Amino acid sequence: MKTENFKLNTICTHIGEVEDKQFKGAVSPIYTSTAYAFEQVEEKRYPRYFNTPNQQALSKKLAALEYAESALIFGSGMAAISTAMLAFLKSGDHVVLQKELYGGTHNFIVQEFERFGINYSFAQGRKVEDFEKAFKSNTKLIYLESPSNPLLSVVDIQAISSLAKSKGVLSMIDNTFASPVNQNPIKLGIDLVIHSATKYLGGHSDILAGAVCGSKEHIEKVHSLAINLGGTLSDYTVWLLERSIKTLGVRVKAQNRNAKKLAKYLSKNQAVSKVFYPGLSSHPDHAIAKKQMKGYGGMLSFELKEDIDVSQFLDALQIIKPAMSLAGVESTILSPAQTSHSLLTAEEREAQGISDRILRFSVGIEDRKDLIADFEQAVAKVRAQQLQA
Repeated sequence: MKTENFKLNTICTHIGEVEDKQFKGAVSPIYTSTAYAFEQVEEKRYPRYFNTPNQQALSKKLAALEYAESALIFGSGMAAISTAMLAFLKSGDHVVLQKELYGGTHNFIVQEFERFGINYSFAQGRKVEDFEKAFKSNTKLIYLESPSNPLLSVVDIQAISSLAKSKGVLSMIDNTFASPVNQNPIKLGIDLVIHSATKYLGGHSDILAGAVCGSKEHIEKVHSLAINLGGTLSDYTVWLLERSIKTLGVRVKAQNRNAKKLAKYLSKNQAVSKVFYPGLSSHPDHAIAKKQMKGYGGMLSFELKEDIDVSQFLDALQIIKPAMSLAGVESTILSPAQTSHSLLTAEEREAQGISDRILRFSVGIEDRKDLIADFEQAVAKVRAQQLQA
């Protein structure tokens, strides 16, 4: 059979396995060695070189999922982001970035680029012309994040990748929120796709990892720097990630269904003033999302009305866990102002539309009726407390 014709769940389950030639086990064996032979071998292996058997096998699975020629796995999403960017940038270069970015990415840009002599501009909108206005003669890279964290903003990936190509500029995107199940940016013209594999690829809130996918030529350049920066991860984590990805399609599709139902419910709830979810027709970027996404994802954000105390609401939840990170099989919720975007100033958060009342909701695989009941009991409890105060 031609593996390139495999469908999503078959890729998740079978591509990138390590064959157990000795015992014929059904799952990949783990090669935990950090010391491999160097004589009379085809390849000199060392974990920091990203070439252990488990690392190489998992990279094939990730590449297949993103329709890429090659991939690398890293110790974290930020290791993947920083290494990928720095592999293609040098002093004097300029980067155009989407304004709405994960707080860690934004912080890396504003705190570290200056020391490398790298210049940058944030596009002041999400349209192609907004990105084009930010271009300079020394622009080398466009960096996107769509849907964005935490307000689920969506950009026209194909249009912006076409702009990059017309200017001879490299394009990168953080595809974490969408996952390969819902969006494949390489098919839309993007050069490099990045994931915090901690999130949907891992999916069980027990793995820290990152990934970069792209052409062999681009990945070789990333690999060259990655060896020096050392952002690799243990083969036990690699094995856990390969195991987790086997259920990626099943998990994400269940989260898609739940999130869409929850978004519709919250948009009509009297305790909520705004809902941010690209699957809603009311979302300003819904038409673009519908064009380029196969599903709208398991992430949404909403803003509580003034009469609901945010901290009391979070404390009152029983099923939905107030916790950092996202995309586990369990539903989690957080305040971006206190966590993912706390490194931004209040002014920077305001410029992105992130108020202190916005909560980011990572919808899990629980029964949605139970999730709705949990939301309602938390609101009722807060209101009861306020009446007693």
